[in-house]
Amino acid sequence: METIGLFYGSDTGTTEEVAEKIKSAFSKEVELHNIADSSKEDLEKYDKLILASATWGSGDLQADWEDFENNLQEIDFSSKTIALVGLGDQETYSDTFCNALANLYAYVKAGNVVGRTSADGYYFDESDSVENGEFVGLAIDDVNQDELTDERIEAWVKQIEGSF
Repeated sequence: METIGLFYGSDTGTTEEVAEKIKSAFSKEVELHNIADSSKEDLEKYDKLILASATWGSGDLQADWEDFENNLQEIDFSSKTIALVGLGDQETYSDTFCNALANLYAYVKAGNVVGRTSADGYYFDESDSVENGEFVGLAIDDVNQDELTDERIEAWVKQIEGSF
């Protein structure tokens, strides 16, 4: 059974907690990696990847992901299966909600990207991460809808697990 590499960036610990919940929800082996402590080679060794980032500022990637961006440009994702997770605050940052998903998607879209989720049930004005009514990955608002986080993770993992 092939191991899945789950890479996350977390300033406040929330994205790390979500990553741990995702790992627990999988029946397959998932190895967690903080992107702050990871190299390009660490990412490249996996054919199955989950990338998770919170959205900061005006729709930016989490700082450790921003520091890693040059590496993302150099990785060939075309033969990899990738799922994306974005965290955001749909009330305070309603016009850039979960834009980190779109930022990550721009680097990995040549690969087999799985795990789109419906934008139904979220309340925001705008997001670069929505295409045809779906987020390009799993969107989590642990600030305003924390009671839905576990349910969303469970449903998403069931949706994508067969692809991994």
